[in-house]
Formats: sequence, structure tokens, C-alpha cells
Amino acid sequence: MRQDLAAGLRDIRGLDAPGWWPPAPGWWILAAALMALLWFAWRWYRVRAMRKEYWRRDAYDRLMALKRDRRQLGSKAAAGQLSELLRRMALARCGRRECAGLAGDHWLQWLRDHDPRGFDWPRKGQLLKTLPYAPNDLEGDGRELRPLINAAIRWVVSEAPQRRKRAKKRRRGGV
Repeated sequence: MRQDLAAGLRDIRGLDAPGWWPPAPGWWILAAALMALLWFAWRWYRVRAMRKEYWRRDAYDRLMALKRDRRQLGSKAAAGQLSELLRRMALARCGRRECAGLAGDHWLQWLRDHDPRGFDWPRKGQLLKTLPYAPNDLEGDGRELRPLINAAIRWVVSEAPQRRKRAKKRRRGGV
């Protein structure tokens, strides 16, 4: 009896295999979720990178304002602000462990060693050691601070040390 039923069955002909386009709704949902995940990852990376380099823009803006307003501030106040900005830049660039405890000639020597342009901080930066702590009657117009402010601006806009090292390796053929 089973053979009789099977004998009456025939193959279905004329139906094509389902096409690959358009995809089923599940694939559309998966693609949308993947795109959203990629967008959020990109945004997270960009925000993180911007925060990491925020100190550069902030320091540059503050140094330009100091350069513009140094005569109105007076040399004593301008030297104090420049010294504070240099400390903040050093902490942001190299970390607290490396430079936070330095003072006096050691601080100026550290600035020279880490300045990408090689500015002579120990010789030309003596004002940073003495002027913020000088008596109030010793005021100038801040003209003597101009080279120091310019050197600090060049330090801010220069590449970060890690980037320079990677670029040198690439030029030499390393990874």
C-alpha cells in the first residue's frame, strides 16, 4: 500500500531556488546593528583621541593669550602664568612621575632635554626661577618673556615624542 502512494507522487518542477537578493529581514536587522556598533566604536575612539590631545589646544590658546596680554599683566604675573603653563604641559606630555618633583635648575634642564626644538631653557629661562618670586616693585612690561613664550608655543605645536619615534622607525624600515 505504501508503494501505491509513493508511485503517485512526482517531483515538483518549475520552482527556482530562492535568490540571494533581497536578503531576509533578519539580515537587514543584523546589518543595521553592525553599522550602529561601528559608528559608536568610531565615535568612542574619536572622543577619546580628542580628550587625549585637548591639553595641546588649551595650552596653545592660553599661551597665545599670554603672549598678547603680557604687557598688561606685567612681567611678574606673566612669568608666573608661563611657569604654571609649562608645568601643566610637561605633566600632560610626559606624566607626573617624570617631571612633577623638579624645581629650579633641574626643572630648566629637564625642559631643555625634552624640548623638541632644543631651546636653551637653563640659560634663557632663569627669569622663570626668579621673577615670579621677586618683590612687587620689580615690574617690567614682559618683553623679556617673549622668547620664552615663543619657545613654549613651539613645544606645544611640535609632535608628541612617541609619534616622532614611530616615524623615525618607519623611515629606517622598521615597524
